[in-house]
Amino acid sequence: MSPRILVAEDDIKQAQLIRIYLEREGNDVQIVSDGRAAIDRARATRPDLIVLDVMMPHVDGLDVCRILRAESQVPILLLTARTTEEDMLLGLDLGADDYMNKPYSPRELTARVRALLRRARAAGPTGPTMIVVGCLEIDPVRYEVRVEGQPIALTGKEFAILQLLAQEPERVFTRSQIIDQVFGFDQNVLERTVDAHVMNLRRKLESRDRRPRMVETVYGRGYRLSVPQDHGR
Repeated sequence: MSPRILVAEDDIKQAQLIRIYLEREGNDVQIVSDGRAAIDRARATRPDLIVLDVMMPHVDGLDVCRILRAESQVPILLLTARTTEEDMLLGLDLGADDYMNKPYSPRELTARVRALLRRARAAGPTGPTMIVVGCLEIDPVRYEVRVEGQPIALTGKEFAILQLLAQEPERVFTRSQIIDQVFGFDQNVLERTVDAHVMNLRRKLESRDRRPRMVETVYGRGYRLSVPQDHGR
């Protein structure tokens, strides 16, 4: 079955251009032109991936991202004309898996969609079994994370980074290794993008009082997962 992709873009010419490139890859593409329609269509058709413009009428793309992320783990690629680091972090924090600044290359967009779909398939029902590290539990089949028994809601990229680190606790992964294994070789990802995801991941994992740092920075090297212990013991 062809991957089903929902494109939410109010610029009709841009939307049709995206459709042409994605359909060349064998995808089944649907287009909506406002945020309310994007939410309704996503709920009705359950697409495999959403390409989501930030600036849209009725409901903007950031709110669409926040609403849909609370309901599913569908990969979301944000398209934005906003270029500040704060805008990028906000989009990632709300649940986007990747983002592209306008103007963008349709070929690069296609490559990023391909990489997101590949990673979504890898995290599917045939993926690895439960990973337990101290008080941290990761279920790749159900796409769930718990710390001290409490569920933690993560984006797709945050989940993938945490899963990578948890497979080899205490091992230091460089930013380049994280990019290669989480984002893929065919993406033009900056190291600061990894830092942004890790920052959001830390805030979610370590938000409770007195919880020690789980994802540690090894300065000059990269990141590692320290073995978290259950404070309730």
